[in-house]
Amino acid sequence: MERLGTGIGWRPEIADAVERMPGIDWVEAVAENVCPGHLPESLRRLRERGVTVVPHGVSLGLGGADRPDEGRLAALAERVEALGSPLVTEHIAFVRAGGALTASPHLEAGHLLPVPRTRDALDVLCENVRIAQEALPVPLAVENIAALISWPGEEMTEGQFLYELADRTGVRLLIDVANLHTNHVNRGEDPAKALAELPLEAIAYVHVAGGFERDGVWHDSHAHPVPEPVLGILTDLASRVSPPGVLLERDENFPEPAELEGELASIRRALEAGAVERVKSELRSAGRAALREADPPMAGAGAPPQGDETGAAGATRGASGLPHPADAGAARQRLGLAQAALLSALVAGTPVPEGFDRVRVGVQARALAAKRADVVAKVAPELPEILGADYRPAFLGYAQTRPMTGGYRRDALTFAEHLLHAGRPGDPRARRELRQWWRDRSGPAPRSRRPAQRLVRATRRALLRR
Repeated sequence: MERLGTGIGWRPEIADAVERMPGIDWVEAVAENVCPGHLPESLRRLRERGVTVVPHGVSLGLGGADRPDEGRLAALAERVEALGSPLVTEHIAFVRAGGALTASPHLEAGHLLPVPRTRDALDVLCENVRIAQEALPVPLAVENIAALISWPGEEMTEGQFLYELADRTGVRLLIDVANLHTNHVNRGEDPAKALAELPLEAIAYVHVAGGFERDGVWHDSHAHPVPEPVLGILTDLASRVSPPGVLLERDENFPEPAELEGELASIRRALEAGAVERVKSELRSAGRAALREADPPMAGAGAPPQGDETGAAGATRGASGLPHPADAGAARQRLGLAQAALLSALVAGTPVPEGFDRVRVGVQARALAAKRADVVAKVAPELPEILGADYRPAFLGYAQTRPMTGGYRRDALTFAEHLLHAGRPGDPRARRELRQWWRDRSGPAPRSRRPAQRLVRATRRALLRR
């Protein structure tokens, strides 16, 4: 396993600061934000200095019911080649649902959503990971995600699920200790238990990030300082294994470089504290081994029971074979229906599927809409400028009944079209600006929902052509 060292998430907003930051061994860049033919000059300079750059994908949806899209895989492979990366990473999550597999509308979450820890989901995930591994030119590592909601009827803990995934596919793991903390607060899961169940030898590197708590819910914002509980989980991990790499993630609300450097120093101290505990543990183990050699136990005493095929995670190892093709197809369909029902409740306002916490689903739905509004404002910054203070409430109202079916740029255009059809905004000047913005990107005018108006416009265009 390649030693990466200490790194930071490269973002355009802090590119200059990252280049000047001392002690940075490597960086991670969001794969979808990198154009292989036009790499940012900052990344080029870092690579020339020998700094490793790892592309981190967010849109593949390996935990979804559909097989990974060939185009997305090819694009990810292209970024690996352009950056000369030793590995590539993605998430154990689903990001879209519906479509042909379930004969239902295609829906995009615009966010990483948790997969159920069931045999069906594990079988599908393992096959999707194998498909991705074959298409990518370097090893793949997959990340555990943060979640606000839990699936009903789960059959494994997170540690057991990850253990089986790594065992069956050989995939490496990107362990996010901030996400372990998030799941501790939101789902009552014990981070120490998860770490104890992990295949530590499969860890490629570790993420560390900040967040905030509101009304008993932890939000993995990547926009706040790293809290002490997250550093404590990092120390616990480092007391068990020396991680090949550790990276600080920050996606928004960027502080001064000195504050980021301070967080990196805190991460190094947490790693050092864990390393001290690891050495102590190894010395204790060596002492116990020496005592056993001096006073060996009676024959058969302490021997493990025969025929027990459970691994360190306590999960049955007999399930490591490939499922029958017919069973795999049925598993995909069952998973697809379940994910489509949940995503529809989150983004289209349909009833919450049975077994889910309705309050938490509501919190997740509002978080998805808020994130959607934030990202649309970034990809189309003219919209908040034109609409002013009305932008956010208008977008959140639009998002309640109109799920995202394409990318964020398409979403921005559809939102503008929705407002124009409704005769908004009320200010004529702002409405003219919005119409012009829409025309510049979509065509002469949004199609009216009233057939008579469409006929008038078509007739006018025909007369003009004459």
